[in-house]
Amino acid sequence: MPSTSADQPFLTDVKTLRARARSQIETGAVTETYLGDAARTIEILQAVLATELVCVLRYTQHAIVATGLASEGVKAEFAQHAKEEQAHAMSVAERINQLGGAPDFNPDSLTGRSASQYQTGADLAAMIRENLVAERIAIDHYRELIRYFGDNDPATRVMLESILAVEEEHASDMLDLLTIHGHVKG
Repeated sequence: MPSTSADQPFLTDVKTLRARARSQIETGAVTETYLGDAARTIEILQAVLATELVCVLRYTQHAIVATGLASEGVKAEFAQHAKEEQAHAMSVAERINQLGGAPDFNPDSLTGRSASQYQTGADLAAMIRENLVAERIAIDHYRELIRYFGDNDPATRVMLESILAVEEEHASDMLDLLTIHGHVKG
């Protein structure tokens, strides 16, 4: 008869937990109960890191060069989004480090690893539109990754869920700005 979860003890005994903690300490947070593929997770997170850094750069550039009658409020929104994207990048870089990797900040390969593109715009509406497109790309990408990690890597999944919530807020903000400026029918 196959064993069921009811046949298994809920918790590992303390002696076993202690012994496991002392074995292979060089792997840090990656213990034998980690069900993901750490190397693959690091590879995926390098692309996430690149995506976040490209977004930081794009929002920063837009915050500086945006012009027009209503640009001050939009510039402030771009600057705030750049700051939040930077926080995402730091979280992702920390997670890569926790898994035993070295975060890749090499500017030569950022756009090649990023899911979003570094696109600027000639005017305020074009900048807002490019940021909305980038946020929509990030949203779909992070949703796929959240499903991919599932229960095999809950820490990475929860981190991505937190980032996703902010990216959805950013997309909503960009759509609101397009609507306010008459470039989308509300």
